[in-house]
Formats: sequence, C-alpha cells, structure tokens
Amino acid sequence: MGGKQVQVLELREGPGDRRFDGIGAVNGGGATSALLKDYPEPQRGQILDLVFAPKFGASVSAMLVEVPGDGNATQGSMPSHMHTRDDLGAHRGYTWWVMREAKRRNPVLSLDAVAWSAPGWIGDGEFWSQDMADYYVSWARLLREVHGFELDAIGCRNEKGVSLDFAKRLRASLDAAGFDSVLLHAFDNWPEDKFDFVEQLRRDPEAVAAVDVIGAHVMYANDVHAPDEVRAWAETAGKPIWNTEDHVYRDGFDCLIGIVECFNENYLRSGATKTVLWYDVAGVYPVEPYAVDPAMIVAHEPWSGHYRVREALWGYAHYGQFTGLGWTYVDEACAFLDGGGSAVALRSPAGDFSVIAETKDARAPQRLRVLVPGGLAQGPVTVWRSDAAEQFQHLGFADIVDGALEIDLAPDSVYSLSTTTGQRKGGFAEVPASAPFPFPYRDSFDYGDPEARGHLPRFTADIAGTFELVPAQGGGTRLRQVVPAATHSWAPDWKPYTIIGDADWTDYEVGVSVLLEPGERAALMGRVNHVGTGYGFIPKCYLFELAADGSCRLVSVNGKEDPGELVGDAEQQALITAADHSAGGEQLIAEATVEPAPGRWRRLTLRCSGARITALIDGEPVLGTVHTAHAAGMVGLLAGIEPSFSTPHFADLVVKPIGADDPEATVEPGAPLY
Repeated sequence: MGGKQVQVLELREGPGDRRFDGIGAVNGGGATSALLKDYPEPQRGQILDLVFAPKFGASVSAMLVEVPGDGNATQGSMPSHMHTRDDLGAHRGYTWWVMREAKRRNPVLSLDAVAWSAPGWIGDGEFWSQDMADYYVSWARLLREVHGFELDAIGCRNEKGVSLDFAKRLRASLDAAGFDSVLLHAFDNWPEDKFDFVEQLRRDPEAVAAVDVIGAHVMYANDVHAPDEVRAWAETAGKPIWNTEDHVYRDGFDCLIGIVECFNENYLRSGATKTVLWYDVAGVYPVEPYAVDPAMIVAHEPWSGHYRVREALWGYAHYGQFTGLGWTYVDEACAFLDGGGSAVALRSPAGDFSVIAETKDARAPQRLRVLVPGGLAQGPVTVWRSDAAEQFQHLGFADIVDGALEIDLAPDSVYSLSTTTGQRKGGFAEVPASAPFPFPYRDSFDYGDPEARGHLPRFTADIAGTFELVPAQGGGTRLRQVVPAATHSWAPDWKPYTIIGDADWTDYEVGVSVLLEPGERAALMGRVNHVGTGYGFIPKCYLFELAADGSCRLVSVNGKEDPGELVGDAEQQALITAADHSAGGEQLIAEATVEPAPGRWRRLTLRCSGARITALIDGEPVLGTVHTAHAAGMVGLLAGIEPSFSTPHFADLVVKPIGADDPEATVEPGAPLY
C-alpha cells in the first residue's frame, strides 16, 4: 500500500438511505439572463447545452428560478407577468424561455421557483397574503397552459422570514388549482437561526401537512447546518431537507473543488438531498455585482457572441454526469475521508453506482477502497478527475476485483467513479473573439414583434423596474417604464433604471427622446460605473433629469455609503462592505427650469467631455458644469418616483462621439425567444 492511508466505503443499503433530489443552480435572484437572451445562435444554444444537456457539460439535474416580480433581486430586476392586479402577460421577460430551453434539453430536469420581489399591488402592502398565493398560482398556470411544462416545487419567499399561515394558504391555493403534485418548501432563509422555524412548524399539524420540504440557504458557505434534532424530526415526518441556495464565491479550480465539497458536505452534515447554487450563467454586464464569480459561464457580450466557460462548470459535471433524479444516497458509503476531503456514494434504480470524492483538505495521497455488493453493477468503473492543472479529465477504467474497487486519490482533486457510461467533456470550437460594445450605437426601440423578444429591447439590463416595449401611437413600438408603484422589494429600494453600453466609455454624448405625462420625471444617465453591491442598487453616475413641469437638474449619484442590512454569509458580507466605500448619496450639481411640455416628446442629450458635463433639451444647452466624480461608464435611462412612480416613454437612443452625426440604427443581432 506504500504507506497510504486507506479509507473503506461499503455500498451497503441501510435505513439512512435517502432519495437524491438533484444538484443544480439558480437562474435569477437577479436578472442573470438579461444578456444571455440576446446572444446570437449558435452561441446561445451552446451556452444552454453546456449547462443543461445531459452528459455534456454541467448536466444539472435541478433548476431553481426566481419568480419575476419587477424589483431588484441582486443584479437587476425581471418583468412580472402581472404588473397590476388586472394585468396578465404570458411572454414577458426570459425566465419562461430559459426554463423551456432547459426542459427541452433535459425533460427530466427538476423545476423549482420562488419569489425575491413582487409587484406592490399584492396584498395592499402585505407580501404574506392571498394575493401572493394567487400570484404564484397564476404564474404556474401560465407555465402549464401557455409554455407547456410543470413546476416540481415552489417556495414561499426567498430570504424574507417565516409565515406558517402563508404556507398553509399557498398549499391550499395550489391544490385548488390542480397543482397538488407541486412540492412546497419553506422557508429558505440564510442566517444562523434559519432552522428555528421547525420547532414552530412541528407544533402546527396543518402547517406540517402544507410544507413538504424543509428548505434553507447557505449551509455550506456560512457553516450552519441542520441541527441533529431537525434532521431527526424531518426524517420521522417524511420531510426531505433541501439547500435551496448556497454560495461558492471563488476563482478558478478553487471554485470547482469548492462546489463539490459544498454538495458533499450539504448531504453529510445536513442530510440535504438537493442543493442548488447561485447562479448559472453570468448574462450580465461586468459592472454588475457578482458578474463573474460564481457563475459557470461568463456571457457578457451578446453583440460579439463571445463567452467563457469557467472551471466551476466542471464541478457541477462531476455530479451531474454521474447521477440522476431518483437515485439513492448510499448513506453507509458517504463519509468524510480520514486523510482529508469527503466522498458521497449513490446508486441508481437499475443497479449502477457512482462515488464523488474531493480531497480539498488532504495533505498526501490516500487510497479509497469501495466494497461493491452483488446487487450492484460489477464494472467496469469509469474514472474522471479534476485538479488545478486539468479539469474533467477521463483517466480510463478501473476493475472491481473480488467485490472491491481500489483507487488512489491525489490531494486537491475531485474524482467521479461510476459504472455509468457516455460522459463527455463538452465544448465548442471557434467561440467568437471578445469585442467591445458597438460604438456609436443607436436603437429606435421600434421593434416589429416585441413578444418574440419577451417585450424587451436588445442589450438593456433593467436594474430595477421594467423597461418594456409597448405599442406606439401611430404604429410601431417604444420603450416604457411600466411598473406603476414601489414593489415588495427584496433589497433596499431606490428608483427604476436600466443600463446599456460599455463601462470603459469616457467622452461621448447620449441622447434619447422622452414623453412625460403630468407629474412624471425621467432621466438620462451617463458614465454609469457602479450599480450597487448586490443588496441595494444606488448607482454611481451622472444623470440629467427632466420633469413634466419643466424643472430639470444635473445630479452626481455616488452610490451608498452604508450598505444597510447585509445579506448572505460572512464572505458575501465582506465583499459587499469592501465594494461600497463611496461618499454616497445624490449631489445636485446644476438645476434650471424650462418650458413645461407634458404630453409632448422632448429630446434629452447628455454630453460628457473630460470634466465638462453638459445637458441639452431639443438641441439647446440648458445646464452645464465641471465635475470630476465619474470619469467613465455606461449609459442608462431612469424613471422618477416623486411625487409618484413615473411611467415615461423613451424612443431613439443614440450614443456617439460628441458632435458627430447620428449613426444608422445598429444592425439587430441575436435571435428571438421563439
């Protein structure tokens, strides 16, 4: 044995064996697919294949999505299917599209959902209401009746407390609408007291009947796992435990091995039979929070088609390509390794088995001996490994000799051992080269079929509120901020705005036509270089705001000094604190009054030339100043909220060199969602 430490695992059935409910990732919890939807084919399909296609890339078996609610939920906001009580739209946004494409690639994929934010009309200010239960049901019904697929599970709300009464109300509403097979998990909170509600739950028989799954967040990332008494009660009550969002905010191979360690530890320490990590594809701008870590794939450039696969994806693959929903954890063969690391074993209904091991904490090689009883497949066993030098490498096959498999495990490595076949390290040749955002740029917001794009223009990323393509008087479409009131926000609130462009732009002019009704305000944003920390979304930029009464102002927006109530694990809190160090607030730098013109189109222009900031209306300068707070950044559109939420129209966005002629409309790339 060469002095190697030997760990013996026996694939013996036992009373602690539990159904495997999947591993996967969150889509949403922020507008994570805002740019993914605009990718051209074939690159868009390639990205989706790498996440969802079986035995190709990550091959996730579970997906959790944000139920869109018009409010910011980390990076941005996603359009609700019901902006108001009397409104219903089946094809807004892209969540339904990502779910459809995922399910098309893997028909047995588990689909789960929960809301971060919700429209403000719900419950007259109370989220835990019958309105919210009905809102969930109406969304599930659209998925079924319009888009043709079913939810497998749903939560009550992401990270915002406990209401057993709401769980009972939601369960009754789902059952009455024919969704009795949809599992309800609760309550999906992250702090150290995340499991305290179980004591309250167990004393309420109606709530016990309503809640199918004990859900909680970040067990691994903040090292708070299900207490023994919770695990024991859940086992007795027949309630599986799921980790409905964990975090691995790391770079390179360290992220890959951390993902496998997370999946293993969530089962070993909490008995969690499903774990999903935030988040899947970074279809966001680099200026947005968490724009690279912890995603599987970085997809920042739909205009070029360029994307990048991170090592993280192959951490999912070490599980996803070797297991399937309905497999069973072989509890007796799941263990922390004496030499450092961990191993989890699962078996299929057909008798195949897989062992996923990581040796993150090992200091020396160790030998793993797996005892394989006669009821399981006797080989050959395919062996795949990842280390810092090479990820998801096929090492060949090992034999089972006299009912045992032996393999040496190197330190700082991940191994998948399995009697299944067909695994691949998927990928695509000739991914387009990276290229900057096109400049100059022009979008009229006049789209022939807005529904085919989810009612959203190309390349905009809504940070809060919803900027939607709507019919224009006389034909065609225009852009409009359509959210009429403050949402039940997941994060500290500010104002609705959307961004577009390149954070490296310095000197340019941006113009847009605006239509304001009485009492409304709208703004043009320049040099946007920050859009919040992930919990709060006050930007850093210049903005030129016009009100329908003719008042206008130039403002330097400087982020937020105090991030307020922090969310997530300690590592996330440190990231937020480190990122949010500005003086904070809104600094008025110039103001004026022009002729009021409610109900009439006005042309707003903002010129940024070195330290000289100039604002124009209908081609005439009205405000100007010298200011040095923001040297470079993107552009954006904003809707005011005082005295009430504004729903202005926008048309003909142009970004160009200062004084240059307007360019032709930028050629439309990408592909429709249909």
